[in-house]
Amino acid sequence: MAVLNVAFVGSQETARSLAKLNDTRDLESYVHKVIDGDETKVLSLLRPLRHSERLAPFLSVLNVARCGIVEVAKIDAALGEVLVAFGSAGIEHGHLIIAPEEGGWVDPAQVRVIQEQAGLGGWTLHEQPPSEHELRDSLFELLDTLPSAVDEPLVIPVDQHFNVKGVGMVAIGYVQSGRVDKHQDLLAIPTSDKGVVRSLQVMDDDVDTAFAGDRVGVAFRNLREGALGGGTLLVSPDTDGAGCADTLIRHEASRITLHNAPFQNRSLEVGDILHGSVDLQFVVGRIEAIADNILDIRWDHPLWIRREGGATLILVQLDSPMRILGNATECNPL
Repeated sequence: MAVLNVAFVGSQETARSLAKLNDTRDLESYVHKVIDGDETKVLSLLRPLRHSERLAPFLSVLNVARCGIVEVAKIDAALGEVLVAFGSAGIEHGHLIIAPEEGGWVDPAQVRVIQEQAGLGGWTLHEQPPSEHELRDSLFELLDTLPSAVDEPLVIPVDQHFNVKGVGMVAIGYVQSGRVDKHQDLLAIPTSDKGVVRSLQVMDDDVDTAFAGDRVGVAFRNLREGALGGGTLLVSPDTDGAGCADTLIRHEASRITLHNAPFQNRSLEVGDILHGSVDLQFVVGRIEAIADNILDIRWDHPLWIRREGGATLILVQLDSPMRILGNATECNPL
């Protein structure tokens, strides 16, 4: 099964026209599935709720998505922040759809300027809403061309977990990279508890393997209750069967090179509080040193960064008028 996760910022009506509502939490999940020969292809639209009031769910969606769709109802600071966030997340493919509020008007030339400034020059700007079929076809074409992350080390950030009587611990999350197999050993980070995959479910179907892009439910055997929590990452144990150093690097503190977001005029200082967002982790940090755009940040609890590849580390400051500070072009543990 090939899956394209799409970060969607727009109306519920448009989301429903493209896919079927599947789940609602801090975000709404919409799914459209087609069978192409022997292959099943899936569009998964992820619509964060209560943005711009709440930033964390939106950033979590950006951690997962490989493409974006933004409906432009009006030009305001919220639109600027959304586009800057997509640019900072490194999401190179997407669609901007001008869909003004009733009685309103949006200047396409002005949208195009903001689009370029936000680093989204590769996105398609639609001055009129495209048909649902045209938009879906474009997304499926993108799915066919994007490189797969299935050969990278396994990483599954957990966003839901619970104990099922007679089954045991169950974790739900997106396979960010790699593949997970039934009966495989998995390590839960940061607790370092180990469990065996009893069963896997993708879109309510029992499967033997889940791949990068899938939203998977993992039922465990022999996993300690309390091993899973907010910010848990599931990975394959190292070849020696112990830790996760082959896949993840633990950061108590980090030295990062900050690529400043467009429109960000905030001057950072030692002692400032910020947040780092990557792989569904949303961790508080304090700046301990600054030299030009190089920052030393100490995290209030460990931040886990993939050794190879992975989602971009986005830096935000919640009390800033433009909350997106930028992203880390380099990130090394201290």
